Amino acid sequence: MSQPASFGVLTVSDRATRGEYEDRGGPAIREYLERVVKSEWSDVSRLVTDDVPEIVSALRELCETCCVVITTGGTGPAARDVTPEATEQVCEKMMPGFGEAMRAVSLLKVPTAILSRQTAGICGHSLVINLPGSPKAIAECLDAVFAAVPYCVDLIGGPFIETHEEHIDAFRPKKK
Repeated sequence: MSQPASFGVLTVSDRATRGEYEDRGGPAIREYLERVVKSEWSDVSRLVTDDVPEIVSALRELCETCCVVITTGGTGPAARDVTPEATEQVCEKMMPGFGEAMRAVSLLKVPTAILSRQTAGICGHSLVINLPGSPKAIAECLDAVFAAVPYCVDLIGGPFIETHEEHIDAFRPKKK
């Protein structure tokens, strides 16, 4: 039996760290995982400011123990939106298809999705996925890419992740 998957959930928000509003992105990611992931899993959550060194530090820490790290926030064009830059600093390989797929789905809902800079990359044995901060957009974006996440984790040496097929049918190539 495979080890349980550990998911990192990183909320990037100046205002949430100051207590000006409640973090809704992190809980939305956990709710999504509860609905979609069938195999045993746990999560490790962090909340940091929109600051590259803080984000880099949190990503490195989470990538030490988590096979997937999902961030929320900091993907827009504003000056303080720096999550993709921090992600690029810690990842050895960028996975641009994730961002392309997420933006394509989001553009069907809202024209400003083109402003989002969500991306993904590989850091050691971890897949890092950057999502926008909106809880609704989090589910839409994860729906666009999550079928590929378990196989990606397989390829980078992580635990076997099963999904509830009625929500997301994880794709793995057929063995010959």
